[in-house]
Amino acid sequence: MESWRFATGDSAYVLRRAPTLAFMEGRPYGHRVEAALIEAARAKGVTAPEVVAVLEEGDGLGSGFVMRALPGTADPKVILACDGPDGLLREAARDLARIHRLRQGDVPEGVPVMDYRAAIADLKQQFMDAGGDRPIIALGLKWLEDNCPAEVEPVLNHGDYRMGNLLVEGSALTGVLDWEIAHFGDRHEDLAFGCMAVWRFARYDRPALGLGSIEEYIVAYEAEAGVIIDPARFRFWTIYRTVWWALGCLKMAAQWRSGADRMLERVVISRRTSEQELDLLLLLEEDAPEAERARPVILNDWTFQSDGEASDEEMTVAVSEWLGTLKDKLDGHDRFQLAVARNALGMLARSIKLGAHSSDPLGAEALLAGRVSLEAKGVLSELRRTALEKLTADVPKYPALALARKKWLGEN
Repeated sequence: MESWRFATGDSAYVLRRAPTLAFMEGRPYGHRVEAALIEAARAKGVTAPEVVAVLEEGDGLGSGFVMRALPGTADPKVILACDGPDGLLREAARDLARIHRLRQGDVPEGVPVMDYRAAIADLKQQFMDAGGDRPIIALGLKWLEDNCPAEVEPVLNHGDYRMGNLLVEGSALTGVLDWEIAHFGDRHEDLAFGCMAVWRFARYDRPALGLGSIEEYIVAYEAEAGVIIDPARFRFWTIYRTVWWALGCLKMAAQWRSGADRMLERVVISRRTSEQELDLLLLLEEDAPEAERARPVILNDWTFQSDGEASDEEMTVAVSEWLGTLKDKLDGHDRFQLAVARNALGMLARSIKLGAHSSDPLGAEALLAGRVSLEAKGVLSELRRTALEKLTADVPKYPALALARKKWLGEN
């Protein structure tokens, strides 16, 4: 979605709109329902922006709505450096509990109710559509099928409650943003999503929203919601959402290939699938036998260096270095795209050097069918190796990679 900030008189507003009407096709509900959701949440005490107008066809601005602007920033780097992360975590838990007070009678028709089994089946279909060749994702899908919990009374889930969608000024929550994938389901899903490793950004040591411990987050949530959180359901939804985002990353490449969106960012984000594969394996390996968890990981040796003509790796490095000389000549989105381009070349150079590749159709099919599991000799060790090598090529600065190397390789 696009967000346009503007002012009239002494008041500031934000227009949230779809870039095109075609962008809204296939969504379970449109901006009018989303706006109503936000207003319903405000009525429950959620720190959400006030919606002042919903766009009409005659406005000529497409699909969207106007909100009163709120103070603060959504930049995770700024927020996670705040002076009072503990208090902010409690405020985030409070608002999430208030969102979960909403029931189907509180909002307009059209907001979907999650069917857990159908949702898993949809992820499985997405996986097959993307080639069905990633063993770790296949392992995750099989685990979800085998461990799907019974459905509970559905509450409104924000659907994207994480750092990046929370507006903060200083150390105070000033707004909950981006309600476009809200749905009714299990409250544990919303809680778990914000605790995924990817949404901690640079604060891997603070697993709840990058602000504090999961225990502190849950205690604050339980106090506001008046419920007790089930650790087993929390783990299920953490694994579910990790698979969900892994497939979300994979789909970025499909959007680029189809021509629907040829932005360079799409292909680069698709390579972040390897982040989720590593995170997923760290979650799933808890179920492996002790002997398999203790089995050493042997990485491939890629130390060969040619002294002849420039290698493919060196060619990509050279192009990246030249692009770096253009940085001061560009601004705005062009400068951002330059950074994305250099990031893409870095991924390519490292992938060439390491020979990293995580595609294994036969292994993925065997894991998905349940013929092979983490109990089989050497399976976990091999999955660890491929996860390490692929993420080292794609995103070597991803915080979980250092933890995995220490845990699996004994590195300091």
